[in-house]
Amino acid sequence: MENLHNDIYPAIDPSVTKSLHQPGKVVLITGAGRGLGRSIAEQYAYACVASIIICARTSTELDEVEASINKINSAVKVTKFQLDVTSETAVKQCFEAVKEKEGRLDVLVNNAGASLEWVSIDESEPGKWWNVMEVNLKGPYLLLQAFLPLLVETARSNNTVVDVVNISSIAALLTFPQSSAYQLSKAALLRLTEFVDVEYKDKGVNAVGLHPGGVVTKLSENNDAIRPYLIDTPALCGGFTVWLTKGARTWLGGRYAAVTWNVDKLLSMEEEIVKGDKLKVKLVV
Repeated sequence: MENLHNDIYPAIDPSVTKSLHQPGKVVLITGAGRGLGRSIAEQYAYACVASIIICARTSTELDEVEASINKINSAVKVTKFQLDVTSETAVKQCFEAVKEKEGRLDVLVNNAGASLEWVSIDESEPGKWWNVMEVNLKGPYLLLQAFLPLLVETARSNNTVVDVVNISSIAALLTFPQSSAYQLSKAALLRLTEFVDVEYKDKGVNAVGLHPGGVVTKLSENNDAIRPYLIDTPALCGGFTVWLTKGARTWLGGRYAAVTWNVDKLLSMEEEIVKGDKLKVKLVV
């Protein structure tokens, strides 16, 4: 449709639209070893940020992403962390290293995610079911709990707005049979995004929950139920994330957005969205 996209386009493409460049920024991305996380990192390289901190559980994947970033823009500093986002100790160690080496954080992208084979609740394995909740909800919570003070300090010291982008999903708004763990975790992540907004927006933190599009990833490639809907490129999510963090788009704070939406159309609806308090999880009666 006219106002929907499946691939990156000039308005959100920092490789062709220089106004999207964000020099001086430090960006941290979890789940950055492949797929969406890798694309987000690559688009920030095109956006000429100062530093990209890439986190994932597999070090060899991080090496590949580092090489890709260097090929795009060798001036961007790259820091790699082999990180389990569900480990409080590991997240704290990551925070301490970032604070010492960078002293600031402008963008936190909570992208690390997990899913599992779709089965009914009674057929699910409790450990695997709960692991999805841990990666998709506890992980972002731990990153927020550790890094929010640094985000707030960065906003205060530089008189600017910093951004939290929580990669949720349109699945958060749905109830497909046999997908309880994934959809519950993504719905809870949207609500967590709203809590960040109400607690930290006055301190310069802009938090948005993002549907990354329907992308073929390691989590989704074997799911026949949704495979026909996976028609979007990872670059679309990467470009939209860069656009989102350019220009203090605080009117989207605490809200849900989808990378498939045309940004010019979205901007034209700002007053309607804010006045109606739209794009939030709520009961409408």
